Amino acid sequence: MSNLIRCQNGHMFSSRRYGTVCPYCNIETATKEKKETGQTDVDVEELLFLEDVQPVCGWIVCISGPRQGKDYKIKTGKNFIGRADDMDIQILGDNKISRRNHGIIVFDPKKKEMVLLPGESNGIVYHQGDAVYTPKVLNTYDVIELGDSKFLFIPFCGEQFNWEDVKKPKDTENSNAGAKA
Repeated sequence: MSNLIRCQNGHMFSSRRYGTVCPYCNIETATKEKKETGQTDVDVEELLFLEDVQPVCGWIVCISGPRQGKDYKIKTGKNFIGRADDMDIQILGDNKISRRNHGIIVFDPKKKEMVLLPGESNGIVYHQGDAVYTPKVLNTYDVIELGDSKFLFIPFCGEQFNWEDVKKPKDTENSNAGAKA
């Protein structure tokens, strides 16, 4: 069964990756799966709420190329970049970007830094105009090139803010205290 669905504006997208909301126009799209299972909108909303939230740690924004103006979210850990729908950062429209693992952006919460790594494909990643063969620490507004596209790096997490520094909810603290006793 295909996991591609079409919104009312004609955009095709992966329901496995984006659920039932079109990532291009932010419109809820009804699917056959939802009707066949008898799930109501409330059921679907509860399921989406229960999914793991992967907090944003930064973004890359396309400043040149087919997707100019589009932003891509960076999460904690490794973010694999490519055109395939199972990539953490899926960049469509630029066929010079490899389908899988053209490049990798890593947010290391312990070091509080973002690092750009070369991917495992034949494609070359450029950082500030230089080819990346070894890890490169990313700084605010650095330019990353993949295929025919250029992206500007915008951090959210780092020295000033880190999700691991945010106080945990009281339920978590109490359950952890009970486990230690």
